[in-house]
Amino acid sequence: VMGALESRGVLRRMSDMLEMLMKKMDILARLENSTDFHKGDEARFPLDRFQPAAGLMERIQAIAQNVSDIAIKVDQILRNSLLNGKVVEGRRDQCEVPRDPKYPDCAGKVEWMRARWTSDPCYAFFGVDGTECSFLIYLSEVEWFCPPLPWRNQTAALPSPPPLPRVQAAFQSDLAHLLELIGTGKESLSFMKKRIRHLAQQWLRAARRLEQKLKGRQRDQKHILIHIGFLTEESGDVFSPRVLKGGPLGEMVQWADILAALFLLGHSLRVTVSLKELQSHLGVPPGRGNCPLTSPLPFDLIYTDYHGLQQMKQHMGLSFKKYRCRVRVIDTFGTEPAYNHEEYATLRGYRTNWGYWNLQPTQFMTMFPHTPDNSFMGFVSEELNKTERQFIKSNKVSSMAVVYGKEASIWKGKEKFLAILNKYMEIHGTVYYETQRPPEVPAFVKNHGLLPQHEFQQLLRKAKLFIGFGFPYEGPAPLEAIANGCVFLQARFNPPHSSLNHEFFRGKPTSREASLAGGERVSSQHPYAEDFIGKPHVWTVDYNNSEEFEAAIKTIMRTQVDPYLPYEYTCEGMLERIHAYIQYQDFCTTSSPPLPPKAKSPAMQSPPSPLALSPNATHLVWSPSASRDPHAWPPVDSLQVWVSETRHSCTETCRRRGLVCEPTFFRFLNKKEVFLQLSIACDSTEYEMNHLYPAVAENVHECYLQKEPLLFSCAGYNTKYRRLCPCRDYRKGQVALCRDCL
Repeated sequence: VMGALESRGVLRRMSDMLEMLMKKMDILARLENSTDFHKGDEARFPLDRFQPAAGLMERIQAIAQNVSDIAIKVDQILRNSLLNGKVVEGRRDQCEVPRDPKYPDCAGKVEWMRARWTSDPCYAFFGVDGTECSFLIYLSEVEWFCPPLPWRNQTAALPSPPPLPRVQAAFQSDLAHLLELIGTGKESLSFMKKRIRHLAQQWLRAARRLEQKLKGRQRDQKHILIHIGFLTEESGDVFSPRVLKGGPLGEMVQWADILAALFLLGHSLRVTVSLKELQSHLGVPPGRGNCPLTSPLPFDLIYTDYHGLQQMKQHMGLSFKKYRCRVRVIDTFGTEPAYNHEEYATLRGYRTNWGYWNLQPTQFMTMFPHTPDNSFMGFVSEELNKTERQFIKSNKVSSMAVVYGKEASIWKGKEKFLAILNKYMEIHGTVYYETQRPPEVPAFVKNHGLLPQHEFQQLLRKAKLFIGFGFPYEGPAPLEAIANGCVFLQARFNPPHSSLNHEFFRGKPTSREASLAGGERVSSQHPYAEDFIGKPHVWTVDYNNSEEFEAAIKTIMRTQVDPYLPYEYTCEGMLERIHAYIQYQDFCTTSSPPLPPKAKSPAMQSPPSPLALSPNATHLVWSPSASRDPHAWPPVDSLQVWVSETRHSCTETCRRRGLVCEPTFFRFLNKKEVFLQLSIACDSTEYEMNHLYPAVAENVHECYLQKEPLLFSCAGYNTKYRRLCPCRDYRKGQVALCRDCL
């Protein structure tokens, strides 16, 4: 006798078949009786397509009768099996809710099921039929709120499939299969495939170099789902229709590069851009999304965005919480810990439309390294060979400028800057228009309209200057311009733009401003170009000061610069970074030490600190005598502990010492002994939820340790506190990885 779940499934499928056959029989009967069909439409509807032979009709009727008989028998089997399991149909049956302290929520969940089991068809799919026993079977075998029932044949529950054999990843050299996986039907997908084809040779050369660098190191092949949520119809897909009309392409550039990197590294991929495909790949049961998945998640990793994350939460039921550690969220502007922690964000006013997911902050992957709290994913820019570099140097037009901005609205109100620039340089634009020239673009500007990527690069290779007017923020184009030998001129924002004073950032889960609230500021249109590249390739000036603006243009015209591309934005740099993340980042097994008991001033029972004072006594390092976890990543040898100034975040504190803040190391600092090792006097030590802790309020000698590990944050400062900051070294040109991280 099959289990209840299988029996219900068979019964439902039999009923569906019966209903379908009966409908077809009815259609055929009506067609057969239609004199108009026979007399007038022979030319359009050949009779042999529709008119069934008498024998065929008899066979269909016989099959339908057999299906009906089978359905009745299956229903009898189900009823008998339920009766044998002490179930009495039609009334509250003999199953009693178990009282087990290991399952404290069981009774409450049964009560909920009594009232709401019909609210979602997924419960009936799993065999719930309104009886007490079916509630307990579901809550113990599909969900896990109740203990297994002793009288149940445990094989009746869905068996877990055996784990897939773990094969080794091998670098790929043929991108044709990836292009098939991406699919068709959207302009955005066509754009991504064109980009992958265009950069194919650079990707393949980079993959060969990384393969040599890894020297045959063993790498498990991962099964990876890539769900691009913002391209689904359910999220509106506002991007695809605008691909050919000057719309933003930054996200699609990044997704194309992520797809190429994951594929070349040799992992098994599935790509979805529709909710229906997502549900199919995940194994979502029919219904409204309140039930768990029908089988264990078949993917080791899922790369998605905020739209996809929301879709997964809506349709995975309890399975979302179980499997969210496998998710990687491509998040253009970043998510700071204060916005990610739901309770803290709600209490402290950091709640936004996009935050409060309670993920590990490094599960969010950004376009630029805004904050070390998130993982830096990035994208790639095209690299030049020696011949191309020489051609650019000899063909640059020192009096030619290209404006950054394909949408006419970006040019509005910029007449003053353009007039000054026009005194010295020929100005080119690439503003989209359909029939009439946009009035926002002055007549003295040579507007090329929207250009294909290859033609746009040819324009950049001639131009001396690439100038931004404040928007769009942090896109890929300035890096492409610098890589093609342009100088990038951009406006300094005073005050810095943030969610507090600018509509664009409002609602995003990041403050991005150096303030008492404590984020990292957006001081210019492209902070990465300003901070990580700088002069002579990047000039950031006050556009409100006409003299400074004009002087910068004159100096740029006289300045000779070579094409420059940071290593982390090359194909090899991105492959290296994604390889390291896949190989070493693991959010499903926690390595954080247990926190002390909840108390006002908890007694410290932790083992001795593994840190020691540096030889010059300015900071702490990993003690030579302390043990090392060989699987820890980043390696603990790279750790340095510094104390911030009151006006500096940990990001800034580490940067000033040529280091990077590393949030995974906070767990080693979150101890009272560390204050003592740094000669910080603590009259009291408290555990609290605060994204600035561990820290010390020196004026009153009060020390604070972090109560919630999800709130460990490199971002943020408050003039009241000096923070304990975990810093590490980094590879030249690869800020995401420490020297020994590869």
